[in-house]
Amino acid sequence: MQFTVNIKLSARTLTGTLNGQNRGAADWGWQGLIAHGCHSLVLIIDPRTSQTIQVLERHKANVVKVKWARENYHHSIGSPYSLRLASADTVGKIIVWDVATGAARCEIQEYTKPIQDMEWLWNQDASRDLLLAIHPPNYIVLWNADTGTKLWKKSYAENILSFSFDPFELSNLALLTSEGIVFVSDFSPSKPPSSSGKKVYISSPHSSPAHTKPAATGAKKALNRVKILITNEKPNAESVTLNDCLQLSYLPSKRNHMLLLYPREILILDLEVNQTVGIVAIERTGAPFLQVIPCRQRDALFCLHENGCITLRIRRANSNALALSNEEQDPDQPVQELTYDLRCQCDAIRVTKTVRPFNMVCCPINEHSSALIVSDGRVMLWELKSNLLGPKPYYSYSGSTVSPLYCPVSFCGIPVDTKQKKLPDLSLDNMIGQSIAVGEEQPNVLYQQEVQLKFLLTGLLSGLPLPPFVIRMCPPLTTKNIKNYQPLLAVGTSNGSVLVYHLTSGLVHKELSIHSCEVKGIEWAGLASFLSFATSTPNNLGLVRNELQLVDLPTGRSIAFRGERGNDEPPIEMIKVSHLKQFLAVVFKDKPLELWDIRTCTLLREMTKNFPAITALEWSPTHNLRSLRKKQLAVREAVARQTVGSDAEASNIESPMISLLQEAESKAEISHNISAREHFIFTDNDGQVFHLTVEGNLVKDGARIPPDGSMGTITCLAWKADVLILGDVDGNVNFWDLKARLSRGIPTHRGWIKKIRFAPGKGNLKLLMMFNDGAEVWDTLEVQMVSSIRTGRNVNYKILDIDWCSSDKVVLASDDGCIRVLEIAMKSASYRIDEQDLTDLLWCPYLLLPRSCLVLKAFLLHQPWNGQYSLDIMQIHYSESEEVKLLMLEQLNSISYDIQCLLLDPDFEMLQRCSLVARLFGDESELQFWTVAAHYLYSFSKGKELIQLNAAQESQASPLDICYDTLCEHSYFQRSQIERVNLQEAKRTTYDHTRKCADQLLLLGQTDRAVQLLLETSAENPSYYCDSLKACLVTTITSSGPSQSTIKLVATNMIANGKLAEGVQLLCLIDKAEDACRYLQTYGEWNRAAWLAKVRLNTEECAEVLKRWVDHLCSSQVNQKSKAILILLSLGCFNKVAEMLYSMRYFDRAALFLEASINYGVVEVNESTKKFYNAVYADYARYLKMLNLQEGAILFATKAGDAGAELLKDLQQSKEDKPVS
Repeated sequence: MQFTVNIKLSARTLTGTLNGQNRGAADWGWQGLIAHGCHSLVLIIDPRTSQTIQVLERHKANVVKVKWARENYHHSIGSPYSLRLASADTVGKIIVWDVATGAARCEIQEYTKPIQDMEWLWNQDASRDLLLAIHPPNYIVLWNADTGTKLWKKSYAENILSFSFDPFELSNLALLTSEGIVFVSDFSPSKPPSSSGKKVYISSPHSSPAHTKPAATGAKKALNRVKILITNEKPNAESVTLNDCLQLSYLPSKRNHMLLLYPREILILDLEVNQTVGIVAIERTGAPFLQVIPCRQRDALFCLHENGCITLRIRRANSNALALSNEEQDPDQPVQELTYDLRCQCDAIRVTKTVRPFNMVCCPINEHSSALIVSDGRVMLWELKSNLLGPKPYYSYSGSTVSPLYCPVSFCGIPVDTKQKKLPDLSLDNMIGQSIAVGEEQPNVLYQQEVQLKFLLTGLLSGLPLPPFVIRMCPPLTTKNIKNYQPLLAVGTSNGSVLVYHLTSGLVHKELSIHSCEVKGIEWAGLASFLSFATSTPNNLGLVRNELQLVDLPTGRSIAFRGERGNDEPPIEMIKVSHLKQFLAVVFKDKPLELWDIRTCTLLREMTKNFPAITALEWSPTHNLRSLRKKQLAVREAVARQTVGSDAEASNIESPMISLLQEAESKAEISHNISAREHFIFTDNDGQVFHLTVEGNLVKDGARIPPDGSMGTITCLAWKADVLILGDVDGNVNFWDLKARLSRGIPTHRGWIKKIRFAPGKGNLKLLMMFNDGAEVWDTLEVQMVSSIRTGRNVNYKILDIDWCSSDKVVLASDDGCIRVLEIAMKSASYRIDEQDLTDLLWCPYLLLPRSCLVLKAFLLHQPWNGQYSLDIMQIHYSESEEVKLLMLEQLNSISYDIQCLLLDPDFEMLQRCSLVARLFGDESELQFWTVAAHYLYSFSKGKELIQLNAAQESQASPLDICYDTLCEHSYFQRSQIERVNLQEAKRTTYDHTRKCADQLLLLGQTDRAVQLLLETSAENPSYYCDSLKACLVTTITSSGPSQSTIKLVATNMIANGKLAEGVQLLCLIDKAEDACRYLQTYGEWNRAAWLAKVRLNTEECAEVLKRWVDHLCSSQVNQKSKAILILLSLGCFNKVAEMLYSMRYFDRAALFLEASINYGVVEVNESTKKFYNAVYADYARYLKMLNLQEGAILFATKAGDAGAELLKDLQQSKEDKPVS
C-alpha cells in the first residue's frame, strides 16, 4: 500500500554576508522585531528568540534603508496592529511591506538614485501612513505609504545626506547637507515647507585645540575653549569639514538639543544658543565612533565603535551647577558642561578586511537592548542587566568623579518600596533612576540602592560564509527511512568547512571543518555520512593537493578516504556515488578514473593510462538487488553453520553472541566480495558513450554507443528509471527513452549545461538543469519546460549550484551569498511567517488576526477572570474556534517568566498593568498615555490624602522624566531650565550668546545675573548703550503704578510693531508674565508660551495658559489631540481627559482610565457625572461583546447601570444559549 508523508519543507532563504551598500539598512521597530538588509533581501529577526522569521524578496538592487512604521496611534479593528516596514534600494525604489504575509503593500519609484534616508512621521493623529524620503541629490518627498501617492516634493540648494525629526515638535526638521545643517521650522504633512530653511555651517572640531594637546590630561580644558561650532557665515576653505560629520540627531531626552557625531567625538549642541554644551571625546588610543543612538527615557547614549564594541554613556549629574558665575568657581575646575560617563561596554569583535561592524540598532520600547549587525551576516544581541550593590550612605563627590547610579523609586509609574525583591529589568527607566537633579536636596538617596550595569550577550545569529558554495541534499525520503529521516542539506564552502543545514527549521545542524582549501563537491553515502572533496590552488605544473574525506555525521569523525594519496596530482573534477552507495567513481582532470569500494575504503581499480578522458559520468539506477539478497542469505547460513553446532544451541544464544554473529556475517559478505552488480556510463571528449559493470572487485567493459552528430561535447548526464538525459556544451539536451529505444534532442539556446538532476520520488521525472546564466525545470514525460530563472532578466544574482530538496522544491546557491529553497516555479517569493516551522515560540501578537490581537490585549488587561489570575485563555467564556485560541495560547506561553509573574501578581495595580501591556504590544501611544496617567493619578491622589507633605515624602516619588518636557511638574521643570541657562552661560563665547543668556535669565526672573551679563557688553559694541540702559531699567523697576503702566504700554507697542520677544521680556519684568503668555499664544508661539507659563506662573495661572493651548491643539487645522490629552493629564483635568477619549471613540482607554481614576479617588461619582460614566462603560461593554469576550462585557454592562441594562439582558441571554466553547 502506498502512502505519502509530508516532511514539511517551506520555501525559505538562507542568507550570508552583507554587501557594503547594506551598511545603513537596519532598524528595530516598536513591533519588537529587527529588520536589516542583506544584498537585495530584507531579513526580519526576532531578538527575543534570535530567529530569522521572514526574508522579504522583491527588490532588484541592494537595500540601503529599512524603517519600521511607528505605532503611535490608537489601535482598533479599523486600525489594527500590523507589521508594516518600508525598505529602499540603490535604484530609488521604496517598497512598503506587510511583513506577516511577506506581500508588498505598495511600491514607490520616483527617481533612479539610491534613497539617502527615510523616516515615518511620528505624529500619527491625522494619518499613520506618511513617509518622508530623501531622493538624491536634493529632494525631500512626502509619500502616502499606503497608496504610494506623492503628497509633495521640495528641493534644496545642497546635496542632502540625512535628516532628523525633532521628537518634541513635528514642524521642526534638521537636514544634514554636504555643507552644513539646514533647519526647517515649517514642516507640515499638508504642504511643502515654504521657506528654504535656516542654513548654518559647522566649523570643524578638528580646528579646535582639542586635537593639539595630549588627550588624557589637557582634553577637558582644551574642549572648554572649543570655538563657536555653528556659524551663519560659510567657513573658509581650510576648515571645510562637514564631510566627516557622520550623523546628526535630535536628542529625544530633552528639548532643543542635538548631537553631531564625528569619528573621535560627539558634540551636544543647545539649539537655543547654537552652542556646544557637551562633548564626548575618545582617548587617542580608543576605537573611533561609527554610530550613536541617543535614548529617550534617560539622558544616555548607545555608541558603536569601529572595533564592534558597544558602549553606554550616561549623563553625569552636575555638582557645581549652582555656582553663580565663572568668577566664583575654582579656576582649576573644568568649566561646567554636559558630561557623559562610560557606564558599561560589551566585548569587541575581531575586525578583518571582510569582517567589520556595519550597524547598531536599539530597542525603542525598552532602550535596554541593542543589536550589532556585522558585515559577515552575524547579528549579536546585547542586553543591559542591572546589578544591585545594596544601599549606601550618601556621600558627596567632586565634579570629576563618576556619580553613582541608583535604582528607580517607581515601577511602571507607581512608586514601590525599595526594599522589596528586585523587579525585572523591564526598560532603561526601570533599571536606573533619574540622575539627581541640580540643587535638589538628597534625602531620598539614603533609601536608594546603588546599581551597576553590564552588557550580556543574549543571542547570536550567524549567516553563510562567503560564496562560492557547492550544495548537495541528502538522499530522499522513502518508506524505509521514514523513521529517522531528516531533510539535511550539505553546503561546502570556500574556506574548507561543510555546513549541514536542517531545512525544516533553516538552522545549522552541524558545522564541520574538514578541508584546508575550497570544497569542490559533496556526495552523500547514506543518510548519516557523506564524501566531500577539495582541491588546493594549482602549482606551476598545474598539480594540486586533492583532499577526499568520508564524514560520519552523528560523530563528526572524518577519514581521509584515499589514504596517503592526493599530493601533487591533477585535480579531482567530480565524484559519483553508485545507486546502492557501494561504489565511488573519482574522475580527475588529466588522470584516469579511480573506482573505490565505499564500505571498505579500498581501491577496486585504477584505470589504465590509455583510458578515455571523461566529460560526464552517471551510475545506473537499475541493479540486481534480488540476486544480492540470495547471496547474502547463503553466506549467512554458511557462517551460522561454522559458528554454532546445533539448532538447540542456536535457540538460546545470548544477545552479545548475536551481535558477534552479525559482525561475522557482514565481514564474510565483504570477504566473499558479495555486492550487487552496478553499472555506470560515461562519455568522452568525442561524445562516445561507454557502459561499464562493477561487481565485487571486477570491472567489466560493456557496450559503446557512437556519438550523436547533433550534439557537442557532453557535459552532464542524468539517469532515472528508463530515462537517460544528456546535456552538452552548446545547450542541447537529448532525452533517451531506454525502454522504447527512442531519443529526442531539444536545443535550450542557453549555452553550456553545467548540471542536470532528476527530482526524487517514484515516477517523478521532473528535471532541473543549471546553465551559466540561470536554471530551468523540465518535465521529461511531456518534454517541455516548466519554469525558468535567468540572471539579469528576472533575478539579479548568478546561480552557483542546484539540487532538489524534495519532490516539489528546488534549492539554489547563488553568488549573493544566499541559498534559496523555492517551489518548482522558481519564483522568488517571501512566505507567510505563520507557515514557518520555528524552533522557539515567538511573542509577536501582531501575527494574530486583528480581532484576536485585541482580545489578547483585553484578556491581559482584565485580570482576574472568574476571580482568578490565569494566562490560560481556554478557561474563559470566549466563543472562538479552537485553532484561533491555540494560536493565542501559544502567544501567552511565549511571554517570559518574570513578566508572567507580574501579570499574575494580585498586587500589580491596574495602572501598572496597562503600561506593562502597552510595552508588551509595543504600543507607543498607549505607553506614553499610561506613563503620564499613572504618574499624575498617583501624585494627585496623594495630594488629596496628605495635604502636609514633608521633604522626604515629597522626594520619595520621583518627578516625571524631563523627556516629557512641559508635562513635568513646575518645580522640576524650573530647576532643569535654570540648570540649562547656567550651562549656556558657562559655555558662551560671543556677545550673541551672552545676549541670549541674559534674555533667558530675565524671563526666568534671575534679574541680578541678567544685569551682570548686560553690563559685560564692551563699549565698542553697537548695543553697548542699549544694554546699559536695559541693565539700569531692570535694577530700578519699582512696583509703583505709573512706571508699571508705562512699561506695559511700551511692551504692547513693541509687540504690535513686531518686537514680540522684547515686549514679552518687559512684561515679565513687571510680573505680567500671564499677559506675556497670552501675547505669545496670539502670535502662534504656543511652545514658548507653555515654557514661560511653567517657569513664571503659579499653578492656576499656568493651567489657564495650558488649557488655551489644549483648545488650539484640538482644533481641526492642528489636530494633535493625543498631545492635548497628555497636557490635560498633567493639569489633573481627569474628567475632561475621559470625555475627550470617549469623544474620539477610544472606548477601551476611556473605560480603563475612568476605572483607575475612581480607584484613586481623583474623580467623584455623583449625579452629574454618573450618566457620562455609564455611557463610557456601556460602549466599552459593546466593544468587548464585539470581541466575543462575554464575561468582560457582562462586567462592564453591569457597571454601566441603566445605560447597559438592555445590553446586559442580551449578554445573559446569549450566555444561557451557548455553552462555554
